[in-house]
Amino acid sequence: QVQLVESGGGSVQAGGSLRLSCAASGYTYSSYCMGWFRHSPGKEREGVAVIVTGTGRTDYADSVKGRFTVSQDNAKNTVYLQMNSLKPEDTAMYYCATQAGRYCYTWRLRNEYNYWGQGTQVTVSS
Repeated sequence: QVQLVESGGGSVQAGGSLRLSCAASGYTYSSYCMGWFRHSPGKEREGVAVIVTGTGRTDYADSVKGRFTVSQDNAKNTVYLQMNSLKPEDTAMYYCATQAGRYCYTWRLRNEYNYWGQGTQVTVSS
């Protein structure tokens, strides 16, 4: 059973930075799609970024490209989401999610993931 524990959310002013962490346990396959999603009231849950743990391939939503960076520390089974130049519209609950996979081409689809973290709130004030 894979478990995900997130940390690192908080409140920041526009233009600031935050780093989210997602620590995974229970991995049994050689590669996983580790996605970051966000959800704010009145909006659909949005796929923000993904990293493929077996290859290091990353991909991003257009709304965060150039501002967010996803990375991993394989020794710690931890994935990070570095968020820079934050905007008020980035305010949301952020979730990490994972599912075994090597290609993860459909990473934006939340139904692709079986395991989800508990979420961490990010609030950006103007």
